[in-house]
This record gives sequence, C-alpha cells and structure tokens, in this order.
Amino acid sequence: MQPVEAPSPNYDARALPISMIVLHYTGMETGEAALARLRDPEAKVSAHYLVEEDGTVFALVDEDKRAWHAGRSHWRGVKDVNSASIGIEIVNPGHEFGYRDFPEAQVHAVIRLVAAIKDRYSITRGNVVGHSDIAPTRKKDPGELFPWWSLSRLRLALPRPTRGLMDPHWNEASFLLALERFGYDVSEPRAAIRAFQRRFRPEMIDGEMDAECRMILLALLLPQPQGD
Repeated sequence: MQPVEAPSPNYDARALPISMIVLHYTGMETGEAALARLRDPEAKVSAHYLVEEDGTVFALVDEDKRAWHAGRSHWRGVKDVNSASIGIEIVNPGHEFGYRDFPEAQVHAVIRLVAAIKDRYSITRGNVVGHSDIAPTRKKDPGELFPWWSLSRLRLALPRPTRGLMDPHWNEASFLLALERFGYDVSEPRAAIRAFQRRFRPEMIDGEMDAECRMILLALLLPQPQGD
C-alpha cells in the first residue's frame, strides 16, 4: 500500500514517544472537503493519514511529527495525546451529515494501515482507540457503526469480550474507578459511560451502567479478554 502524498503544514514537534493510534471519522460532507481542511493552515487541524471510502490513503504528516487531530484529550494518563499518537482520519459524513456504514474497501485499507503502524511502534491493542475514547465529552467518532470487530479479530484492537463473563456487581462509583483504570477520563461520568458503550456495546448507548457493561469492563481488565 503506497499512500498518496498530500502534505499538510499543520504539525509541530513531538514531546512523547509514539504509543497510540487514534481513529477518527472526518465528519464532513465529502472526502475532498475533509482533505482540504486538514491541509488548510488556517484550520490548524491535521492527521497523519486520511483514508477515503474507496480505500485510497493520503499521507498528510510524517509520523515523526505531532499532527493536530486529538484536541483536548486523555487516555491512560496521557494528556498530550497528539504527541503520543498517530492520527488516522476515515472519510465518513458522521452523525451531523448522514452517518453511514464504512465501505469494505475503506475498512480493509484502515486494517492494513493500522497493522503496519502497530508493528512499527509495538503499540498495544489497548492503545488503538477512537476519538470518542480519548475525548468522551466532545466526540462520537468513529462511532457505533465502525467495525471494531474487523480489527480485533486480527489482534489489532481489543475485542468486545463475549466469553466467561461474570458480573462483579460494582456500584456506579466502583464502575467508574474501573473505567478510569482502563483508561477513560471519568470526570463527566455519563459521557465516559456513553463512550465506553459506543466502543464495546454499540447497540445500546444510554450512559447508564448496567450488568452487561460491568461484565464487559471486568473482562477487559483481565489478561487476554476473549471475544468472537
């Protein structure tokens, strides 16, 4: 896979080693508009890569540079997520402009890209995350339609646990402590729970802790979570 070079001026120097991959959707009406914005010096946003719906990959910022894709964010104690991550924008109109399924060619391109980056920097599955995971109060992307299972079955992301589930019967305070231990910013509990659900229980995103959420989270905190 040879990305199309489309340099963006929107970057600066990293302050941390690369340890994460952050997946976004573009949330704009067309891929052309998203590519233009990510290269616009006035916009002050960028990513390392953009993946079109037909699977074309554009390279915008060199991996050794700090692209501006994460904004105010937090994951597993890291607050300068831009410095620690590779950002991948995936063309999709998003919730504002007609959110839809991600085409097969696009998903395959994302898989190839994530696999190469993950191997290059020895990134753990738990650090391949969505924008909503690192910024739960602000973001929904890549959203509940993104096929995380297609990455997790190749060990490129954590699976949704489905086997050996047990309910720890945590109260909400204990659940939030566990969610924080897993990596989320829980300063706004409802937002954190919705982000967790959007990633690991996308069929019901209500911001309410329940037995299924407790079981999924417990399994994710154990070694080698098992999913389908």
